[in-house]
Amino acid sequence: MPKLEKKSSNRVSTGHLIKYSYLSPALGNLETSFNIFLPSHSSSPSTDSTRQNDIPVLFYLAGLTCTEDAGAQKGGMLNTAGEENIAVVFPDTSPRGAGIKGEEDDWDFGTGAGFYLNATSEEWKTHYNMYDLIVDELPKVLQEADLGLDLSRISLMGHSMGEGHGALSIYLKNPGKYRSASAFAPVCNPSKTPWGIKAFSSYLSPSTNSDNSQEPPESWKSYDSSYLLSSSSAPNGSLHVLVDVGTADDFLKKGQLEPQTLEEATKNRQEGEVVVRMQEGFDHSYYFISTFTPEHVRWHAKFLKA
Repeated sequence: MPKLEKKSSNRVSTGHLIKYSYLSPALGNLETSFNIFLPSHSSSPSTDSTRQNDIPVLFYLAGLTCTEDAGAQKGGMLNTAGEENIAVVFPDTSPRGAGIKGEEDDWDFGTGAGFYLNATSEEWKTHYNMYDLIVDELPKVLQEADLGLDLSRISLMGHSMGEGHGALSIYLKNPGKYRSASAFAPVCNPSKTPWGIKAFSSYLSPSTNSDNSQEPPESWKSYDSSYLLSSSSAPNGSLHVLVDVGTADDFLKKGQLEPQTLEEATKNRQEGEVVVRMQEGFDHSYYFISTFTPEHVRWHAKFLKA
C-alpha cells in the first residue's frame, strides 16, 4: 500500500485539515495529493490499536481547473462537518505531470480535468484513472493510515465536473457502496454536452458508434449520470440524491449542465429519491457552493449516521 507523506496541518473547526501526498499506482505512480478534514479525536494517525474507527466520510470532488485545495479552502463546509463529526476528503481533480502531448493545452481538458473516469485510449490510459483512485485506491490508503475513519460509511459531494459527471456517476455506478450523493451545478449529461464530448472523445475509445447512430457510444454512457439513472437497477426508495443549480449560472445558459435530463431520468423512480432544486440568482462560483454546503453536509449526515 502506498505510504502517505504529511505535507501540512491546520487547526480548523473541531479538528485539523491535513494535506497528504503519495505515489499513486492508479495514476501510473505519479504523486497525488489530497486534503482531509479530521474532526475531534481523529486529527492524527493512531498508535492505539484499540481505537474505534467510527468517523463517517464525505468525499468532495471539485470541478474543472481545481485542485485538492479548492473545496477545502473555499467550500464553507468544515464547521458543519465538525459539528456533525464527519470527515471530509478532498482529492485532486486529475493526475499531474504525466507529460502527455496536449495535456496542458486547454483549461477544460487534461491537467485539472480528469473527469473521474478510467481512460481507455492508448495515450491516456496509463495515468488518467481518477475513477479507480476515488472508488478503490484512496479508501484503501485511508484505511491503512488508521485515521479513525469508518470507510463503510461514505457519501459523495462535489461541483460541476466533480459532481454531475464525477460523484453522481460514481454513486450510480456503485449501488449500495455510498450512502448519498449531492451536487452543485452538475454536468448531468456529459455524453451529449460540449465539455463531456471533448473529454470523452480523447479519454475513451471508441469515440463513435459503429452503426453511425446519434446515440453516444456505450463507453460514454457508462460515465453519464442521466443514462445511469434512467437505467439504474437500484430498488425504488434506495437512492438519495440532492442537486442544486443556480439560475444565473453561465454554464447552464450555455448548455453544459442540462439538469432537465436528470429530472427526466427520475420519472420511473420513487418521488424524493432525486431532488433537483433551481436556486434563484446564484451562479457557478464558490459563493454559490459555500452558501449551501452547510445544508448539504447536514443532509448527508442523516444517511451517514443511520
